[in-house]
Parts: sequence; C-alpha cells; structure tokens
Amino acid sequence: MLLKRIVSTIVLVSVTVVAVMFEPLFIAVILLFTFLALYEFFCMVEKKGVLTYKYFGTIVGLIIPFSIFYKFELTKGWELLFIVIALITIFVLQISKKNTTQAVFSISTTLFGIMYISWLFSFLIKIRLLAHGAALVGALIFITKASDIGAFLIGSRFGKHALFPQISPNKTLEGLGGAIVFGILAAFASSAFLPAIDIFSHARLLFIGFGISILSQLGDFSESLIKRDCLSKDSNRLIPGIGGMMDLIDSLLFTGPVFYFYIVRIISV
Repeated sequence: MLLKRIVSTIVLVSVTVVAVMFEPLFIAVILLFTFLALYEFFCMVEKKGVLTYKYFGTIVGLIIPFSIFYKFELTKGWELLFIVIALITIFVLQISKKNTTQAVFSISTTLFGIMYISWLFSFLIKIRLLAHGAALVGALIFITKASDIGAFLIGSRFGKHALFPQISPNKTLEGLGGAIVFGILAAFASSAFLPAIDIFSHARLLFIGFGISILSQLGDFSESLIKRDCLSKDSNRLIPGIGGMMDLIDSLLFTGPVFYFYIVRIISV
C-alpha cells in the first residue's frame, strides 16, 4: 500500500507541476478532477438510498469552473447565479416527477454536491488567474499536500490519541501535530517561488502554514464524515494507494477558498 501511494504521489506531483505551469492544461485537469469527484459523490449518496439529479448536477458542476476560467460573467459572482438557476431547475425537475418522495433529500443533496465540490474546488482557478497565479496555486497545493503527508506519516507512526474516533479512528492528535509542522515547513520552503517575497514575511508564512494545515485536516475530516455516513471506506479506488478523487482533493476544498480570500482581501496581491 505504501509503495502504491508513493508511485501515485510521484505521478500526481508530475501532472500537477506541468498543469500549474500551463493554463489550458490546468483548466482541463480541474474539469476532469471535478467531474470524477462529482461522480464519486453522487454514486456514494445513491448507495445510501438517496436519489439525486447526478447528470444535471454534474453538468452544472462543470459549467461553474469553466465559466470562471473564461471569465464568462453576466453579473458579479456569476457562479452563484448558476447555483440559483440550478436550484430552481432541480425544483422543476422534482415537481414534474410522479414520485415526489425524498424531494428534500434529492434537491438538497444535489445542490450540496455542486457547492461542496465544484464551487469550492473552482477557487483554485480563481487563484491561478491572479497575478503570479501559477506560483500562488503551486504554493497552496504544496503546503496543503505537505500537511496531508505530515499527518499520514506522523499519525501512522506515533498516533495514539484519536481526535474524532466516531468519524475517523485513524486520525490522531499526533497526526494533526505532524500536519502543522509539515505545513509550516512547506510554507517557508514555498517562499523560494512565491512572488514579492517582502510581502510574504516570516510571520505571514507561519500564519499561512498553520492555517492551511488546520483547514486541510478539517477538509479531510469533512470528507470522512460523508464517507462514514454513506458507509464507504474510500470514495473510490481510482488512485492506487490513495483512493478516489474526493480523497485526493478533499483538503483543497477548504484551503483553496480561504487562501484566495486571504491573498485578495488581506495581502491584496
């Protein structure tokens, strides 16, 4: 399992580096990852017995990042308008059905999947479109995944005190400590390719490393909560040693949006 995880990580790192450097490839990878994650989410939920509008949800989920990349905005916050339109359309689809059982579950779950995966993950595109976007999104992914690796390595070796055993008994307090240490070290290491080094002071790098580490673990716990509720160990077995696409991007779903707002509103890069 460890060997498979190492090989998968090397392949994913290679793909990520190339994709971050070339915008067209980056949007293609984001769309592919979004599609696979949405498919996994809707399949997991349906195994639980909840009917969803997975095809419609997947289409809307792909339109959101696509429109952000090409800056197709009829109004400010165009992706939110997509979600409103999606909600109305799902209600129309539900009303037109003969069987109206599970209406609340079907509507809310479909909309949740769109927002949780597509909208949150699309913030990586927003970061990529900023000035020095390649360096910024590279730093975000590097710090987030370094934190994940730290949690895995330290937790599997020294973990004894479970944080939330009712959700994931394998995630420990020691693993959280490893995530924070690795995340902070990665933040300082990322200063080598971050823009405007004077803006990213040591204090800010420390804050970014700590904050992303905490958020990445929250993202991991959130996906674990969904999987446990759906009685699934992994979202899929697509990636050897890692699991499914949701298992791969879960931490970025939380770190991406917060990092974007921190860069745009606080640092104003």
